[in-house]
Amino acid sequence: MSSEIATSIPERAARRRSGVTRRQARALAVQLLGPATMLSGLVWAVAQPYRIAFLYPEGKGAYDYLVQPPLLVVVVGLVFLVLIAPGLIADLERGERGPET
Repeated sequence: MSSEIATSIPERAARRRSGVTRRQARALAVQLLGPATMLSGLVWAVAQPYRIAFLYPEGKGAYDYLVQPPLLVVVVGLVFLVLIAPGLIADLERGERGPET
């Protein structure tokens, strides 16, 4: 009888737990990228309000109203959160399960 099988069980369980927490941290990081980007756009808008054409409308054209950098950053964060992050999370979960045959 080999005792190697019985003694390696706790080691395998510890490796499995550390791998799961690392994958959960990756998934959480991916999920937080969108909200962090949106928050940075809002901070940028508060820090430099002169960039927002709605607040200072004199001498502004249609382009200035449609393309405002801080608001575009918020839109990019929202697009990432809604369209890109779910696919990345699904890929991370699929990689966690291993290749399917």
